[in-house]
Amino acid sequence: MTASFRPAVSVVFAASLVFAAAPGEAGKPEFEQLDSRELPSYLVPNIPVAAEAYWAPDSRHLIAQTHDPDAIPYNRGGEGNLTYIFTDDGEEIWRVNDRGQDGCSYFFPDQKRVVWTSVRDNMDMPIGDWTDPANYPQGAELYSSDLDGGNIQRLTDNDVYEAEVSVSPDGEWIAFGRQIDGNMDIWVMRSDGTDERQVTKTADWHEGAPFFMQDNEHIIFRAWRDEDFGDVKPTPMTIFTIRKDGTNWRRHTFDRSMNWHPHPAPDGRHYVYVKAMDHNWEIFLGDLATGEQKRLTFSNKLNILASVSPDGKKMNWGRATGRGFGGIRTRIMDVSSLDIGPEHAVPYDPAWGEPMSSD
Repeated sequence: MTASFRPAVSVVFAASLVFAAAPGEAGKPEFEQLDSRELPSYLVPNIPVAAEAYWAPDSRHLIAQTHDPDAIPYNRGGEGNLTYIFTDDGEEIWRVNDRGQDGCSYFFPDQKRVVWTSVRDNMDMPIGDWTDPANYPQGAELYSSDLDGGNIQRLTDNDVYEAEVSVSPDGEWIAFGRQIDGNMDIWVMRSDGTDERQVTKTADWHEGAPFFMQDNEHIIFRAWRDEDFGDVKPTPMTIFTIRKDGTNWRRHTFDRSMNWHPHPAPDGRHYVYVKAMDHNWEIFLGDLATGEQKRLTFSNKLNILASVSPDGKKMNWGRATGRGFGGIRTRIMDVSSLDIGPEHAVPYDPAWGEPMSSD
């Protein structure tokens, strides 16, 4: 039984923040095929810049950090982000957090609460840069709240960078990234913020973007080597899985490309991720069982941060409308033909991939 979405806060954007898509039946956006090699997709209307969005259990609502004039501005200029929830047709949108500057966020599986990252209680600290590992916001902490931002619970209090947060399918665990003295590792804790446990402990790799697989035990994530950062651009990244107790660390990509932000599909076997392609970044579908990779986007614009809806029928991702990261907009793709929904679920096989090595 999912919660009813009745936001307590009504949000109206200025005209400059409203982005219209081609209306379909009853004013809803229509799927369109922008490239013959891509599955049909559409632009979510009526929401501001939002690159990193994640689905609610109802496969209709999404949560994301979006540009907001009330947020602390970026240290390089421009509006900062605050956490919002919106529908994939753009008909509903409301704000969850009202101050500071926010990072990533995620729904709990009961669809009654959400978890999110913010500097809301550390606004006197240097704001840092969410895109620069050498300058991550050290005041970023984790919070949970009701869908409308009520009943906020602060989950961490460490004055270090804590973000890249997600929730296990059973709602029992939270996975997140924590940076201490410049070193990034994966941690887990109970959904109420207790029982913190460090999952990865390496000096030469920086691990992040952790997401639980459907078995609630294994986590898929990306990592890069310390020696590569700054010397090779974009930074080469590798996709791994690991048990939440830190055992059975397995490798799933083997090239020197940037393989970034792996998010598991509801079938428990596939995942979507970002791969650097020459002068562009595209979305791919990976197969943990076979290692096969299928390209899903074909664009001369940047494509980032994809996730698949819990019903396996839709994928959201961010696509730039300008040069580089300029004007990121959220798009929805019809991926129902890929057969990656829960009806195709398979048990997680701990033998998938290859054992972790430093080679």
